[in-house]
Amino acid sequence: LSSPSGLTHESHKKDVEQVYLRCSEGSIEWMYPTGALIVNLRPNTSPASYKHLTVCIKPFKDSAGANIYLEKTGELKLLVRDGDRSPSKVYCFGYDQGGLFIEATPQQDISRKITGFQYELMSKGVASDLHTVSAPCRPCSDTEVLLAVCTSDFVIRGSIQDVTNEAEEQESIIHVGVNKLYRQKSKVFQLTGESGNWRGQIKTLLECGVKPGDGDFLFTGRMHFGEARLGCAPRFKDFQRMYKEAKDKGLNPCEIGPD
Repeated sequence: LSSPSGLTHESHKKDVEQVYLRCSEGSIEWMYPTGALIVNLRPNTSPASYKHLTVCIKPFKDSAGANIYLEKTGELKLLVRDGDRSPSKVYCFGYDQGGLFIEATPQQDISRKITGFQYELMSKGVASDLHTVSAPCRPCSDTEVLLAVCTSDFVIRGSIQDVTNEAEEQESIIHVGVNKLYRQKSKVFQLTGESGNWRGQIKTLLECGVKPGDGDFLFTGRMHFGEARLGCAPRFKDFQRMYKEAKDKGLNPCEIGPD
């Protein structure tokens, strides 16, 4: 978390401050913005890998006081306009497309403004999985399912207890009852109540039309800004079939107990 403050530059309203961020994910808050802020993302990886990275930012809901631009060799491209209240909107760009230039907008009272956002750096392959535009609700092939089992941030066997649709954010929240937890990167799925049942929530696009139903599924997906995002989710009996067929042929990319 980086938290620069414009009050230290009150006498120099045109100052440009530089911030260097080394982490692959985090957040930045610019309190009382004046002048401009250049955000330099310098992850602790080889510079040769930079061209394979995608940067995503998610403004805080109450972020205000500045415009956020993508800057490269002096050219500015507006990413987020001050006052844009698009709920949960995420803005992504290739690492090699430039850096972030945040310019304060004129304010009568800067003490009431804080510009802030979360950021994540990820490989371009993962980013395209999360933000695919073409057929985002398309069922996964057998090969895609088996690969998702090996590479996803979470893999669980569970059932759909309920679905909450959020029209404003164009998302559905799947309330999942967990029967078996194979893997989770973050503690999204946890034991709840005295019954000792595991529960958790997974988000997906509203247009996919997910509804509660009977039977178990194999849920896989990625963590994105602290939320579980749905990837491949075949019925569990179908996963058992494809896993056994691949294992019999020696083609399963990784071992996981399908039972």
